[in-house]
Amino acid sequence: MENPAVVQVAPVIPDVEVSAKASRRRYTAKEKKKILDEVDACTKAGEIGALLRKKGIYSSSLFRWREARERGELDALSPKKRGPVAKVPNPLAQENAELKRALAKSEARLKRAEALVELQKKISELMGIQLPPEDATP
Repeated sequence: MENPAVVQVAPVIPDVEVSAKASRRRYTAKEKKKILDEVDACTKAGEIGALLRKKGIYSSSLFRWREARERGELDALSPKKRGPVAKVPNPLAQENAELKRALAKSEARLKRAEALVELQKKISELMGIQLPPEDATP
């Protein structure tokens, strides 16, 4: 006979999600320096190779990190931002563009005003109204 107080529970299986594309491992400057210190501490033959296999690092990466450390480039030990370099806008170029827009707008208003004056002259001729000469001051 079974004991009614004992309840059997099915084991819980964790939901494992696998990404479609593996992401590249990036090391911070601090991690790179720590790994370089560990590599420098290796004295026996094969220790460096074992350390690189354990950490999952290629020897070419180690070579680049060593060169950067020798050059004293701390920025070279941190991951570099990818993509094009952002251009700083020139304030004079922005002012120049604004002035060009203002000039184009003024020229368009001038053309409309001249067209209206010509229209007024033609209407005055048709109606027989004498306009003052353009040289005369009001």
